[in-house]
Order: sequence, then C-alpha cells, then structure tokens
Amino acid sequence: MNNGAILPIIPETITVHLGRPDAVAKNVTVPFIDYIKNVASSEIYPTWPESALRANIYAQISFALNRIYTEYYRSRGYDFQITNSTSIDQSFVYGRDIFENISQIVDDIFDSYIQRQGSVEPLFALYCDGIEVQCDGLSQWGSVGLADDGLVPYEILQYYYGDNINIVENVPVAGVNESYPGVPLRIGTISDGVNLIQTRLNRISKNFPLIPKIGDPPGVFASETEAAVRAFQRQFDLTEDGVVGRATWYSIGRIYAAVKKLADINSEGISIEEVTLLFGEELQEGDRGFAVSELQYLLAVLAFFSESIRPVTIDGVFGSTTRGAVEDFQYTYGLDVTGVVDETTWESIYDTYRVLLDSLPAGYFSSTTLPYPGTPLRIGSRGEYVTALQNYLNRISDAYPAIPKLDVDGVYGVGTARAVRAYQEIFGLEETGVTASYTWESIASTYRSLVDGEYGSATQYGGSLQE
Repeated sequence: MNNGAILPIIPETITVHLGRPDAVAKNVTVPFIDYIKNVASSEIYPTWPESALRANIYAQISFALNRIYTEYYRSRGYDFQITNSTSIDQSFVYGRDIFENISQIVDDIFDSYIQRQGSVEPLFALYCDGIEVQCDGLSQWGSVGLADDGLVPYEILQYYYGDNINIVENVPVAGVNESYPGVPLRIGTISDGVNLIQTRLNRISKNFPLIPKIGDPPGVFASETEAAVRAFQRQFDLTEDGVVGRATWYSIGRIYAAVKKLADINSEGISIEEVTLLFGEELQEGDRGFAVSELQYLLAVLAFFSESIRPVTIDGVFGSTTRGAVEDFQYTYGLDVTGVVDETTWESIYDTYRVLLDSLPAGYFSSTTLPYPGTPLRIGSRGEYVTALQNYLNRISDAYPAIPKLDVDGVYGVGTARAVRAYQEIFGLEETGVTASYTWESIASTYRSLVDGEYGSATQYGGSLQE
C-alpha cells in the first residue's frame, strides 16, 4: 500500500552482556557510538593506515547492527543485544580508554553500514585477525596491506565481501523497540505484524513443508494463517493454540533467520518486499499519491453502505472532504477523532471493509470477477486472489501484448509484479507493481469488458464513486 518498510536504524544505545550468552555476567547499556569506539579501540591498532581503520570499523558497525536488526539474542530469550565474547561477537572492554583518531573516525561513519545489494539487513560482516585466526571474511591484518597498496575503504571491503555490496550512509539514529507488537495476533487481527508473520512463515515452509503456505490476504489473520501458525507450533514444540504470542513470535523470527542464514556472510538476505509495511504510512490533509487513493477507495466503499460516512472522490489528494470522511469513520467506530490516518485507523478501516465483504449475501458482487480482497497484493502474496489476478491479466494480455503472460500459480512473484506494472503503465495508473484497490478494480473492469461486455457495475467501485 505504501513505500514504508522496516529498515535498519542506528540505535541510540546497545546492551552488551559481559560474557558468553549463558554466563552469569553483567549487562551494560551504552551509547551505540561509544560501543563502536570501544570495539575498534580493543580490536585494531590506531597506527594502522586510515583506510584500513575505516574498513574495519565499517565491518564492526555492520556486525553489531546485524545482531540488533535480526534480534539474534532477543529471539533466543535473552535481554541483551550482543555479547563481548570474541568467539561469537566482538571485543568490548567496559571502561577502557579510547584512541583519539579512532574516536574521530567513528564520529564520522558510525551512522553507516555495509549492505549486500538486493538485501536490506546490515551485512553479517565476519572478520578475524588473519594471523592467529582465519575466516571467510575480512582479515584485519590483511586490510593493512591492502591499504598500504592504495586501496580505499570501499575497495578493501569489496576485496573481502565481494563486489555486490553498498555502504549505506546517513542512517537515522533512534531508539530501538522490540518487534513483538505487544498483543497476541489471532483470527480477526489485521496489522503489519500479521503481514510480517505471514511472510516469514511462507519462507519457513520452504524448509519445513509440513507448514502450509498462507493464501490469506496480506495482513489479515484468517484461517490459513492460523493453520500455518498451528503447524509451526507443532513443528517446534510450542503450545498449539494458533495464536502468535511473544514466544511464537520470536520463535518464528529465530527460525526465519536460521533458514535464510542471516548470521552468515553469504546469507539469502531480506528483500525490501519482505519488510514492506501495509499500514505504516501516516496520512493527513495535504498528502497525495498511491496510499491516499487506497484510503479513498476504502472510505468510498464504506460510505456507500453507511450514511454516517460522507462520500469521497478517489483522486489521490487528501483534501478537506477526505479528512471529513476520516473523521466520520473515527467517530462512528470509536476512535480518536483526529482526521489523521495513523496505524490504528488504517487497521480499523481495513478490518471494517473485510467485515463488510463477509456480511454481504452470496452473489452480491459481479459473478465474473472477485471483489477487492481488502488489502493490497504484492510480491510474496499468494492464494485465490492472486490466482484470479493472474487469470485476469492473462486474458487482458491477449488484447494488450505489452503485458507479459503469467504462469497461473497463485504466487505473486516478480513476474506478476512486472505484469501489473505493465498494466498500470498502459492504463495511466501509478506504476508500483502493487495491486491496491484501484488497480484491482481497473484490472477487473477491463477483464469483464473483454470477457462478457460488462463495463463495471454499481457494486464494483471502479473509482467512479463521486462526492
């Protein structure tokens, strides 16, 4: 629905366990920038060439951020983010002095990290000293020789980690909260948390095929999501209740990281599609674009069935009428009346739309096409709605050959996204590759016109509901 995603940030602080994970030892929480200065001062020599120092510090930052972003220790039940055990993490000597030139370099680059191209997570930038210990990653002493040969930090990192890396710079600094949403997810829940769990379970099922694929709409916790959760719980000896509480949430996160080998220098990686948010973009008066059109479509449908919500035009512009409709919805459904669409309002709007669809009698909608499923379809989505979409696009491609033919497999992959984007280009829609409400209705209307001469009906909401 939007371009928001769960991307890495630089944490304000990091909690370090002063020992091996299971050791009885103290936890200390320090500013992240001070942690990196300490690690760098403990592991490398200030007399090294600056290019070598910078390359090593990039690796140290990325290593720590990978632990934090993947919740490596939290998903295992620990209350810290990293240890100071050099056999598994990085050297951190609590209270040590910091070298001045290392401190200055860290001040300059602490908000940067290494990223494998095509992945969003910080690279698990494995490294070793290169003399007493050898590894597949960066050699600390070897980096000195490369720096002496004139290589700049990025070239040194490419030498060890491959050409397909980026250095991400100017990363926001903020507090890091745990990923668990705070309340259990169960049948009827509609949220970004559900979308994340669906994505992770579908990936886990490739390695554990007893866990069924989920075909429920993204972000909607329905019967197939519950079945997959129960199967996961059986597989990993958790209480089989079909509810994603804290223990199940973090077990899914741990197994997901394991099957993708995120704590590995050559991990499968996390794509942007896997962490794209459905409900993360807050909207208010003055906003424009894709997400606003999605909001207006849903409000238009709800207004058609409810006199308490004023009708809106689907034009992608969040004006005073759209604000009024949002306020009407918030008042009607007991939310704070702000006129601003935050995550709670998004989820309530989607939930209300889904309940409305389920309450309508059989045959209410056109028998030729399905109604909009209630949340956007995108890469990673699967199920009957994706199958229907692929069938619609294949029929349309007979008339518009620029739209590529698809294998009808019920999986929204790169090919389906490419076909959707081609359709959007031809019909003047925003080229996102995502099938949100107005793209769905446009495709369905075009399909109907080709198949049986229908050009839309009063119950299809093809963007024609006006104020």
